[in-house]
Amino acid sequence: MIGEKKLHPLMLDLSPVSITTNNLIQGLEPMPETRGWKGRWIARLIALALVGFGLYTSSYEPLFTVIILFIIIVPFEKLFPRHKGQKVMRSKISTDVSYALASPVLNLIGAIAAGVVAIISLAWIPGLLVRPLVAMIPSIAAPVVALVLFDFVVYWAHRWYHEVPFLWRFHAIHHSTEHLDWASGFRAHPFDGTLIAPAFIFLIAAGFDPATAGIIAVVQILSGLFLHANVKWRLRPLHKIIITPEFHHWHHTNEPEAIWSNYSVFLPIWDLIFGTYYMPKNRRPEVYGVDEYIPDGITEQLLHPLRGMGNPLWVLRHPLKAIVVGFRSAKSLVKQMWQSATRPRGHTPFNNPEESYQASLFPTQAAKIK
Repeated sequence: MIGEKKLHPLMLDLSPVSITTNNLIQGLEPMPETRGWKGRWIARLIALALVGFGLYTSSYEPLFTVIILFIIIVPFEKLFPRHKGQKVMRSKISTDVSYALASPVLNLIGAIAAGVVAIISLAWIPGLLVRPLVAMIPSIAAPVVALVLFDFVVYWAHRWYHEVPFLWRFHAIHHSTEHLDWASGFRAHPFDGTLIAPAFIFLIAAGFDPATAGIIAVVQILSGLFLHANVKWRLRPLHKIIITPEFHHWHHTNEPEAIWSNYSVFLPIWDLIFGTYYMPKNRRPEVYGVDEYIPDGITEQLLHPLRGMGNPLWVLRHPLKAIVVGFRSAKSLVKQMWQSATRPRGHTPFNNPEESYQASLFPTQAAKIK
């Protein structure tokens, strides 16, 4: 027994559990490993292939990135540790480093998915509508305006990745690490973050310099690696001005009162405005990770959110049904986003465990249940 923990919809994939009247789970046990030795070796070979192909196609740039970050960040983690005694080569760090080394392959997959999402999101339409207004912005102020608009859109994308069950399937991989440090920021599913693509297509369609959008993306990635570092700096004067490691560590904590908080990427003003800001003065985050079962290893984690997808050829065999199911799923997704956006302050997104579980299913799963 791990004790009493907050219910998340994907927990219902686990057994045995006991749901209390307060929507809490007791007696949560991890799912047993069902793969035999052949399955484990196949998973390792796939991981090795991802890393090898990523390094080969990028002239070993990810390896240099890992080495540079290690040299720059680890000394600060040793001199100013947030969690004393946390080892540099801690448990599961090989998984995080594998994500870093395989990033060229994973980024390509993510970019293709993001391109599709950007187009079908229709975010370029409002971008075109405001293009005349953007043209009136002085060139010196344009990057600042672009950053604010980007941060606003990403706040909501990030919030929905937490509060919409189907999207959480993918984002949970990033939050599954139980240690935050120089390497944990690399852990992310390639489909995690595709919802941010509409922010970029909006900025470009609105007339902002594509180079500006690219710079913002690079800054976001680099700052993200810093925000996960195991350093004790609180930087109190900056708490309500810009994101700090303390702010992001509270976002990653698994403590019940801090879940569903601190979604901003650059500017905490959005959390302050929309009631998701959480920065207690006399406490610091201690426990990280997620309650639901997430397997170890990059191969297993890449496949985990796709469980239940079924045969992709189902779409070809039943094209009309696939279109109907797709529209229903899109409608349900938009409804959940709206519920997330309009939930009262202080209320958690999930009130009905069964509805949350249904919302986390793939469209093909939901169609079979119906």
